[in-house]
Amino acid sequence: MTSPVISLVLTTVTASYGVEVSARELADRIQDPASATAFDAPTFAFFSEVSPRLQAEFIEEMGVSRAAAIVVATFFSEAAGYALPLAVRS
Repeated sequence: MTSPVISLVLTTVTASYGVEVSARELADRIQDPASATAFDAPTFAFFSEVSPRLQAEFIEEMGVSRAAAIVVATFFSEAAGYALPLAVRS
């Protein structure tokens, strides 16, 4: 059974783009810098449309490297031209 956190996150990242992604696929993408290079829509949605609290809960629940996710969020933030909650501000 899927947790409420995972359900909310997946609903948010897939609804806008009509793209199917599993929790494991999203977890892998949010810690892979190639996602930012490809400007992967569900990954960008995770960093830009999911609340910081839910981001943190998803990262913890899925065993994602927080440090790696911050790197990817920072790449997306730089590409988008605006600050994302998880991105390192310079």
